[in-house]
Amino acid sequence: MPDWVAARRREIGTRIRTARLAANLTQMQLADRIGREHRTIHRWEYAQREPNLSDLLLIADAVGVDLEDLVRT
Repeated sequence: MPDWVAARRREIGTRIRTARLAANLTQMQLADRIGREHRTIHRWEYAQREPNLSDLLLIADAVGVDLEDLVRT
């Protein structure tokens, strides 16, 4: 996988974490809101895994941001 893909995954993970914290949510609370495990949230935030489009839509809704804010370049 190209290096830029890993870099983008880290950027998206950081944006998820930033948006979650701005919404005053813990990983556990966000996980509950979107129907995922808190370990999954952690893995996304630290670029160990990547969320799919449906997950990104759920996250954006749960933290009150536009999808674009999570994935913009």
